[in-house]
Amino acid sequence: MLGMPTPPPASATKQFAFKDGPGTFSPNNLISLGRPGSAIPNQPGDLAIVAFSKFDLEEKKNHKSVFVVSLENNIEPHQIPLEKGGETFWLDKRTIANVIEGDNGAELYTLEVEVDSQSTQPAVHSGKAQLIGTFPTKTPANFRYVPEESLLVFSENVYEDGNLTSVGRRDKEWDERGNSAYVYDTTYARHWDEWQSLKRPQLFSVALSKGEDKKWSLGDEFYAPLKGTGHNSPVEPFGGTDDYDVSRSHIVYTCKDPKLPESTHTKQNERRPPKELTSGKQGAIHAPVFSKAGTKVAWLELDEDGYESDRAKIVIYDLDSNIRFTVTESWDRSPAEITFSADDSFIYLTAGDEAKVKIFALPVPPTPSESSTNPPLDAKFTTPVPLTHSRASSAIHILPNERLLFTQSSFTSPNDVFILHDLKAIEGAILNGEKSKLATIQPSRLTHFTKADLEGKHMSEGEEFWFTGARQKNVQGWLLKPKGWKPGQNKKWPAVLLIHGGPQGAWEDQWSTRWNPNVFANQGYFVIMINPTGSTTFGQEFTDAIAEDWGGKPFVDMTKGWKYILANYPEVSSVLTSPKVSPIAY
Repeated sequence: MLGMPTPPPASATKQFAFKDGPGTFSPNNLISLGRPGSAIPNQPGDLAIVAFSKFDLEEKKNHKSVFVVSLENNIEPHQIPLEKGGETFWLDKRTIANVIEGDNGAELYTLEVEVDSQSTQPAVHSGKAQLIGTFPTKTPANFRYVPEESLLVFSENVYEDGNLTSVGRRDKEWDERGNSAYVYDTTYARHWDEWQSLKRPQLFSVALSKGEDKKWSLGDEFYAPLKGTGHNSPVEPFGGTDDYDVSRSHIVYTCKDPKLPESTHTKQNERRPPKELTSGKQGAIHAPVFSKAGTKVAWLELDEDGYESDRAKIVIYDLDSNIRFTVTESWDRSPAEITFSADDSFIYLTAGDEAKVKIFALPVPPTPSESSTNPPLDAKFTTPVPLTHSRASSAIHILPNERLLFTQSSFTSPNDVFILHDLKAIEGAILNGEKSKLATIQPSRLTHFTKADLEGKHMSEGEEFWFTGARQKNVQGWLLKPKGWKPGQNKKWPAVLLIHGGPQGAWEDQWSTRWNPNVFANQGYFVIMINPTGSTTFGQEFTDAIAEDWGGKPFVDMTKGWKYILANYPEVSSVLTSPKVSPIAY
């Protein structure tokens, strides 16, 4: 066990203060740095919106806005302030919806944007927000708009009657019940810090259309497709739009199995009403998506019920032939997001791989003759091919003209917007076995949201290191050097050893406001982050090996990793009985 530092004599104590200054990335800089969200494209693929928030330390206020980013022209992103925050999404190629909480229910506003690309200074402009309708409840969320059907789908927490219009009255009755007690007749009383309430999430739809007068109108009849099914979707507490998808005619969604106790089971079913698409033998289900033609559904499936860190596999369901088959049974990585290509011949995905989150491409195979978890497929249909190799990518979207939009962050920068071009050439190289042609892929970076605020700050990109850990396994870690470090210095530097939790998690090359290693590096510490046994992104066997052994192999890896650092970085202080080495865990 690492010992607590010996406190210095009282006479030697100094008033503590964080290092600050023009070249230092301090805790205050981290808190007040803008926080970009993920890029969401419009249907033509020429604009995207990015939610943005920035905390003002003097005002003690979080300022919300949305950026409109041009995906085709070299135009400066246009920032639209959102005084009341809220959720934003596209309605058509030039109309943004903004839903905010109102006094009598959530309010839906539209924001019209236009692109002036002909002037000497091309720019994006926006008009004044227009109120077009009100929802019966205050907290609708997770919106998906189907423009071909003029239909808005969303989720809301409702009581067992599944009725949006009764929520306000029943909330008032609950608040005025005369006590603060919660009574549970199941063991699923809380997940993390979320107490279960009488309300559960369900999906709803409502008409939303643009008239001949160019004005938008929200319908007043709300349809509840899950009413009476016993299903709740999105799945609490983390589920969102990644728990359902919408085609022109159907909704596909994932929900907990209503026949099983929620506290001890993670099993989820995949449904396209009225049909269940999953086999019944699965664990958790994530990220259902329709193919562009609406003839297939794909999702991410875990095998083991009750195990949240099992390997996710890509499953495809052919709706025409009613055949379900797994395509990545032999691939030892866990995808996080999936989407079909424009012609449904490929699936693009993100997955963690050795502490980076990469974008991969996988050809869609012909549908086999029968359902199978391990159909006889050529290797090109079962092993995704990486298209990016560093940092952390997310929020992938297929755009017209052979492009893929994605968001990426790293140790040195929060989210920015990128595009991969020439997807057909990429797909051809994969199908022809010419993977060497993929080495020249260079995504185009479209934004620099926080560049000005980080200009001149010490931002360490991090160095990877590998060593031999428990059971002679290769173990990876990251090292960030402190501000002021120079090669060849005859100086000992204090160190911070960050220990990730989960326990199945990983230190990845991505931005974090909660655990930001560069904040420690800027205070003069070597920052060491080891991904020991139990970490994700290094294969399922490595992840599983922490089970019933938290103090065994992972601890061996941490101690061997620390010894590796001392042997290879002599400038790191080895003193454990002083404040020079600080282990920090979460």
